[in-house]
Amino acid sequence: MKKFLFVSVVLFSVFALFSACSSSPQVNRVSADTQVDLSGRWNDSDVRTVSNTLITDCLNSPAVAKYIQDFTANNKGKLPAALVGKFKNDSSEHIDTSIISKAMEIAIVNSGKLDFVAGGDTREEIRSERQDQQTNASEDTASALANETGANLLLTGAVKSIVDRSGNKTVRSYFVSAELTNIETNRRLWMGENSDIKKEIVQPKNKF
Repeated sequence: MKKFLFVSVVLFSVFALFSACSSSPQVNRVSADTQVDLSGRWNDSDVRTVSNTLITDCLNSPAVAKYIQDFTANNKGKLPAALVGKFKNDSSEHIDTSIISKAMEIAIVNSGKLDFVAGGDTREEIRSERQDQQTNASEDTASALANETGANLLLTGAVKSIVDRSGNKTVRSYFVSAELTNIETNRRLWMGENSDIKKEIVQPKNKF
């Protein structure tokens, strides 16, 4: 009986030890719109904040509103078409700026104030498919060449950051700028900047 009890205690201790040392991560599901800051670096919450405020500011600009009004009046109610170009990463960390561009595209489409045309890789893929149809699709169903909707406006921008450190404290400040340009005239209709993202990161002090 004592031997059985001893073996049971040993097995329980070994099991507890392995359980405590388990390397499996703990995963908790959170709402997609929950703001989570783990490292203090650029994250999805920052993308949503910046994209929404910049697009709102852009579309509410008096110059942009007048351009849309004049364009619509001169083109039988048709809305001007916008194209989202590149957002440069001029910050001190890796930021996938294509996520910012995509958020801007969604905001433009959902605003209903501008038409949107595809650019970049999507445009090239569409052009490749259209060209392929000229040979492989029937004449009745093949999409016509040289019939694209040209963009009237181009939205571009950049992300910059300033990092300030002292001891175990770091402050990261982000500056996201955007410009809306008339493609035909090269005239800037609007320029804006969001500098709302500022984070203080405090690292635990080394006790040794």
